[in-house]
Amino acid sequence: MKKSLLRIFLAMAMMPVALSVLAWGQKGHDVTACIAERHLTPATRAAVDSILEGRSLIYWANWLDNASHTPEYAYTKTWHYRNVDADKTYFTQPKHPSGDIVEGIRYSIKVLADTAQTQANRAFALKMLTHFLGDLHQPMHLGHATDYGGNTIKVKYFGRDANLHGVWDTSLVESAHKWSYTEWADQLDRLSPSQEVLVLSGNVDDWAQRKVEEAATVYAETPEGSKLGYNEVARWAPVIEDSFLSGGLRLAHILNSIFDPAYPYRRSPSSF
Repeated sequence: MKKSLLRIFLAMAMMPVALSVLAWGQKGHDVTACIAERHLTPATRAAVDSILEGRSLIYWANWLDNASHTPEYAYTKTWHYRNVDADKTYFTQPKHPSGDIVEGIRYSIKVLADTAQTQANRAFALKMLTHFLGDLHQPMHLGHATDYGGNTIKVKYFGRDANLHGVWDTSLVESAHKWSYTEWADQLDRLSPSQEVLVLSGNVDDWAQRKVEEAATVYAETPEGSKLGYNEVARWAPVIEDSFLSGGLRLAHILNSIFDPAYPYRRSPSSF
């Protein structure tokens, strides 16, 4: 009996680490998907509705975090991140043999753009792409392999034990604003057309490299044992806000490029 209780306790203790390995908290993915939906053209929205059989991007935004833990989709576990260690660059870091988030995004785009693919394959690709554009914009998803993207870096968050990755996934988000995902979208999605064009420039490698740079700053300012509180919330809230907005706008940009030939900023899917 005691051994059974110990196993249960250990399993529960590991749950926050296991979950935080994968993604923004649910709020971040919902915000990213909500902003993306607001920027879909009518043609793209119709295509997305058809592929997802009426479900929204928001509905599926967090789905992959659970699905990646099932036998059917376990091969996607490493697709939620791309680690770059302190002594490496984005291009010199050896790639994970099972794939990473950049490869996952490009694979999803390729499948979505291929009209010969089955409905099921395109739906899965769209669910993945929606999730990955959120993950790509969480700096610790481009963190060090040596500490699992900050998961083993212990810190105090308002006096509570935490790890750096988990703080970024959820704690900072909820401390910054107690908003619903629609309120987040309402407040952030206010760029001018010219500002939006700047956000959409570049490709997946460019966007990822920017997050590598942000992750390096996070590591430099948050060493092991850091005590985090109001100052850190104020320091990082603008980065989180920019991450949600950029992820949503770029997701819409990719989808509009795939599904709407009349989209004014349309690019070849292969150029991402």
